[in-house]
Amino acid sequence: MEALFRELATGILARIQAGEVLLLYLDGEDSDFVRFNRNAIRQAGHVRQQRLSLSLIDGKRQTTAAFNLCGHLSRDLDQAGSTLRRMREQLPFLPEDPYLQYATVPENTLQRSKNTLPAASDAVTAILDTAQGLDLVGLWSSGEMAHGFANSLGQFNWYCNHSFNFDWSVYQHGDKAVKQNHAGFEWRQKVLDEKIDHARETLPLLSQTARTIEPGRYRVYLTPGAMNELMGLLGWGGFSLKSHRTAQTPLLGMIREGTTLGAQVNLRENHTAGLVPPFTRAGFIKPGQVDLIHAGIYRECLANPRSASEYGLPVNCDIETPQSLEITGGDLPNDGILQALDTGIFISNLWYSNFSDRNHCRITGMTRFASLWVENGRIVAPLNVMRFDETLYNILGENLIALTQDTEHIFDASTYERRSESSSRLPGALVEDFNLTL
Repeated sequence: MEALFRELATGILARIQAGEVLLLYLDGEDSDFVRFNRNAIRQAGHVRQQRLSLSLIDGKRQTTAAFNLCGHLSRDLDQAGSTLRRMREQLPFLPEDPYLQYATVPENTLQRSKNTLPAASDAVTAILDTAQGLDLVGLWSSGEMAHGFANSLGQFNWYCNHSFNFDWSVYQHGDKAVKQNHAGFEWRQKVLDEKIDHARETLPLLSQTARTIEPGRYRVYLTPGAMNELMGLLGWGGFSLKSHRTAQTPLLGMIREGTTLGAQVNLRENHTAGLVPPFTRAGFIKPGQVDLIHAGIYRECLANPRSASEYGLPVNCDIETPQSLEITGGDLPNDGILQALDTGIFISNLWYSNFSDRNHCRITGMTRFASLWVENGRIVAPLNVMRFDETLYNILGENLIALTQDTEHIFDASTYERRSESSSRLPGALVEDFNLTL
């Protein structure tokens, strides 16, 4: 993919005219996909695709277009040439964009990851063997994801990584299941073994009669998977510069009233540890980390090129939603979670979360998959589904007891158009007075 992009860039950039600036951006993947049901392969496939985006700029006017590459250089160059001609015809009729911003000082980067992944067939065999006898349902995806940028000012950037994501559930009956995930850049059989062993140990508990509890406030433990659901929702404007300046952020209390979270809460966008490239589609190089919240206090916003131009701040992201969110771990050891929970609810997964009061960062949703009732540090019964309604200022603020020492790297399992490259690294959270409504 890199060789093709270099040749394409050379051929296309040679066709620009005086006064024009051309930006090129490549999205590529070479991925395997396998779907499981009842611990058997139900669907398998391979996708190799590359999509080229072009942005033609003249002064403050810009027009964009994109098309899929066939991988044949001469044909792709012909397609790019005809696309460029149509863009050039459109450009004079477009209005000027006052917030148009792109990198004008060339800064070249080259980052290629080493492929240490097993063949998809080997990984699938390991999964089938490890989960033998279980009703496992899930999706395996793996392979190379690549991005390239080039412009007529002489800049060239390339980034590729090799990763895998296995997202699955082990079912007991009905809505009773253990939801799990294993993802990363290096396959670790030991992690899969431990997770499947945990599922086997939990399934007999789920076969017991489920307990229904009264609405009220309870001490709960939220796993990294449950935390990921909450953080994904908070990403809808929670850290966007545009949302903050237009008072549309759910963290309005933090920027207007000085509301703080717990002193142990540190959130950052860690571009160096995720899946996304270290450069934007406009050619800006991202900082390694962006401190969003430090010691419970709001620090920085995510600023894409347009917002950065409008409000006079540096560019630090491509889109103003976290793509590599990280929360620093705390001091609660994983083997001490149940003892610290004492009596309360072990919430493995959340479902259907949404804002019930966006201005006050209040979220509602449902518990799901292996939520368990715990008494005196011992799991005693599964719980029927419950709805919660709680503000994140409580969950990560005054009601936060502890964060776990260990964090889990969770990859988004979405595959719309191509594999998602959003990820998060999160701890679990022990919270008191968590509000269950029905």
